[in-house]
This record gives sequence, structure tokens and C-alpha cells, in this order.
Amino acid sequence: MTSTGVNYAQSHDHGPPGGRSGSDPEKLVVDRPPSVHESLRAGKIDHTHRKLKSRHIQLIGIGGTIGTALYVQIGKSLIAGGPGSLFLAFAIWCTVILAVTISTAEMVTYLPISSPFIRFAGRWVDEAIGFAAGWNFFIFEAALVPFEVTACNLIIHFWSDAVPVGGIIAIIIFLYGLINILAVKWYGETEFWAALGKMLLIVGLIIFTFIVMLGGNPLHDRFGFRYWYEPGAFAEYYHTGDTGRFMGFLQCLIAAAFTIAGPDYVSMAAGEAENPRKVMPRAFNAVFYRLTSFFMLGALCVGILVPYNDQTLKDAYTNGEPGAAASPYVVAMNRLGIPVLPHIVNAMVLTAAFSAGNSYVYCASRSLFGLALEGKAPKFLTKCLKNGVPVYSVIVVLLIALLSFLQVSSNTATVLGWFVSLITASQVINYCVMAATYICFYRALKAQGIDRKSLPYRGIFQPYAAWYACGATFVMAFFGGYTVFLPGNWDVSTFLFSYMMVFIFPVLFIGWKLIHKTKFYSPEEVDLQQDLAGIEEYTRNYVPRPAKNFYDRGLDFLFG
Repeated sequence: MTSTGVNYAQSHDHGPPGGRSGSDPEKLVVDRPPSVHESLRAGKIDHTHRKLKSRHIQLIGIGGTIGTALYVQIGKSLIAGGPGSLFLAFAIWCTVILAVTISTAEMVTYLPISSPFIRFAGRWVDEAIGFAAGWNFFIFEAALVPFEVTACNLIIHFWSDAVPVGGIIAIIIFLYGLINILAVKWYGETEFWAALGKMLLIVGLIIFTFIVMLGGNPLHDRFGFRYWYEPGAFAEYYHTGDTGRFMGFLQCLIAAAFTIAGPDYVSMAAGEAENPRKVMPRAFNAVFYRLTSFFMLGALCVGILVPYNDQTLKDAYTNGEPGAAASPYVVAMNRLGIPVLPHIVNAMVLTAAFSAGNSYVYCASRSLFGLALEGKAPKFLTKCLKNGVPVYSVIVVLLIALLSFLQVSSNTATVLGWFVSLITASQVINYCVMAATYICFYRALKAQGIDRKSLPYRGIFQPYAAWYACGATFVMAFFGGYTVFLPGNWDVSTFLFSYMMVFIFPVLFIGWKLIHKTKFYSPEEVDLQQDLAGIEEYTRNYVPRPAKNFYDRGLDFLFG
């Protein structure tokens, strides 16, 4: 990824401010961009406040993507595919996320508004695509909230069953509401420290792996990569031989598609970022490299610490052991006779789950807010408090979080399984839409004579990276629940949750298209100017606010 460092606000001589006429490609129709005041009167500029600093956005991106999956559920993938398949799958999917990231970064830094990629799909591709993508993303984010609440409850019961399930759920949801409604500033600061804890945990576990594999453990066992040779690097899943090993790899790839994310969380903060034309490129670059190292090294560590046929690990998932008891890291600590550390890991994983849920409340409420701004959700959801928080959007998300009370009467592992299946399909659909939107954006720039070198950020390997991401995510949307079609594996609930969004998305798209008679925009018709005047005026008039104290100066220096 590369940043050109050129402010688009100062580069209009590279192309016309308007688009070409759809009927006559050679004739330019130059429209005067609306002034900021005109845009405000038309309700086109966000009323959220730009208070999030670079360090907040970078850690929000990390906090939203590192949840319990990286520490606990990754063990299921190890059992299914073995250490080789796990590492290979995570490495391959990281390249897909890179392609999505550089595509999203270019669009969002050009026009940093609230719920950007959702609104871009409606403006630059087709209104119906924007509607379907917006609601898909909202369902995805909203479903993640009860998922993490359920995970928090499971983790807390690692220590004791004395606290009622309903009480834990109520407290967590209340805290989410408090953090997200008080003020964006406090949300950013809370998420910053919680996400920092996640970073320290994964870094600590990577260092732990390096030390113990070289013999720094109570057994003085220098095991190195032993488990890659015995029982082996590639496990068989469902079938035997090469077919079984390939299916094991597919299971790991599906898990990677659920576990690895990034650009969507960073982009959702664009409308509330200070000086976004400068902050967002750095945030996109930094978050991807950090997440890639965390996820790839995390997958490698898991395969080093525990053999895929470890009976304790298998029993932990089969019996639904609470909290980090099913974590490969905790299983390894118990195998090596290391006390105390499992409790520390469980506490840190609890922080990770809580932080992830906090991010999902934020992203889900902002996506609903963005839909309302575009007229695709009820207008009352655009209501913001004086501190810039879309209060009704937050409340709707918190109401959906009440679904986590389902575990009061159902098995916790079953409820988690429901949400995982629903979330995986929605996430890859989101990325497919983001990549497809970039392709339309790229074509519009070219058709309207706007030089990409004039943009604040220019991604590498374009548009090939976007086509790669679009194809990979489209295919994965259909492979996510393939095991349900294997002989003896048919299950109605698994099928519905695996493919619900695959069916709902086209229904939303076709429904909106038929009702509103929308059309796909040609590259010449795409409006690249909407909201641009306000962003450029903000960029021109932005004056950096110096840090008030040593605390802020120090953190800005480290993470700015």
C-alpha cells in the first residue's frame, strides 16, 4: 500500500469536477459542487463529531477484529486441518484482506464520511446494492454483539457458576450502552485501552510459544516443530487421503474468513476521525500489517504448541468447556505443567471479548445511522445527541443484543454456533461488495478524467487486487456451509444460518430495485462530488490541536 501524500482538495486540475453525460461520452457536464451549507441543509453531511485521533482509530480496528476466535475457537480449525493447513489458510486469507483493505482505503480517504462503504455502494454502483449491503452489514455487526456477550458469559464461568447467566448478560449490555452513549471521546479511549490489552495478550502468547518451544518450560522439553512431524502437518477431515486433507484445509480457510477482518472497522470511524485525509491512510496501513502479523503468527503458534490429535483439546470442544479451557494455549500450559497462567489468559480473553462487543455496538449503530442518512432506514435514527452520538441507532443495537438471553434456556455452545454461521456469510458478502464498489469507483475516476495520482491515497495493484478480492469472497460465501451437504451431515438449522444471508441479500437487492426502479450507474454517471465540498473545506481549515498533557503527547507519539 502506498500513500501519495497529495491532498485532493488542492488537485482539481487533474480532472473535471463533474461527470460525463451518459448520452454523450465526449461531452462534459460540469456541475458546481454544492457548498457546505447547501449540503447541510440537504442533510448530506454527517452531524457526528470528529473527535477520534489516529491512535483511537488504529486500536479500534484492532479491537474490532481480535476477539475470542483468535484465542479459543482457532483450536477447532487445528483439529480439523492440522498446523500446516491452519497456517496456510490464514496466510492466504490475509492476502484477500490486504486486497480489500487497499481498495477500501482509497475510497474512504477520498471521501471520509460515516458508514462510507455502505453509502458508496449506493452512490457509485446501484441504490439497490447500497440498500442490501447496508442492511447486510448491519445484521452482521448486530449479530456479533450477542455473540460476544455470549462469549463473555462463557469465559466468566471458567472460574465459577455462582453468578446467574441473566445477570452477567444484563451487566455487559448496560456497560456497552454506557460507553457508547456517553460520548465518542470516551468510546475511543475505552476501546483504545481494551484493544491495547488484546495486543499485549497476543504478543505475550507469541513470546510464550517461542520460549517454551525452545525448552523454557517446567518439563525442559525442547519440542520445537515436533507436532508438524508427529502426528503431522495436515489432518484428514471427513474423508481419508488427499481428499480428506484438502477438506481439512477448507475448514481452516472458512475459519480464517470468520476470524480475520480489519478494513470495515477502520472505515466505519472515518466520519468521526480528526483530519481524516491524513489519519486514515496511516490507520489502514498500520492496522493491516499488525493484524496480519498477529493472525499469521497466532495460527503458527497454535500449531507449534498442541498436536491436532490432542485428546484434551478435542474433549474441551466436545464437552463445551467454559472460557479459555478450550484454548490451545491453555491446553499447552496444562500439558507443560505451568500454573496460574491459564487464569491470566482467561482474564485477558474476557477483556478481548468485551472489547470486541464494544466495537460491534459502535459499528452496528453507525451503519444503521448511515442507512438512515441515505433514506434506507427510518429517519428518526439520524437523531444525534449534542455530543454527536446517534442515540436511537445505539438503542436499536442494544435491543438486538438482548438476543443473548437465548442462552438462558439453550446451550451456550449452540447459541454461539448459530451466530458464527450467520456472521461468516455476512462478512464475506460485505467484503465482496466493498471490492465491487471499488471497481466501479476506479472506472468512474478513469471515465471522468480524474487522475488517481491526485487522490490522498492510492492503493497498489489496482484494479487487479479488487478483482481478486471480489472473486475470492464471492466463492467463499457459498463454501462457508458446504459440510452440511456431506452425507450424514444434513441439519436444517445449520443450513439456514450458513446460507440465510446468501439468500436474503439478493432478496433485499431485487426488492428495492423493483420498488424504486433503480439502475446500475455507468462510470460517466457516477457522482463523485457529493459531500466532497464539506470534506475539502474541513481539510483546508483543519488546525491540529496540540496535546494538553504528557499523557496525550506520549500516546500520540507512540500510536499517532
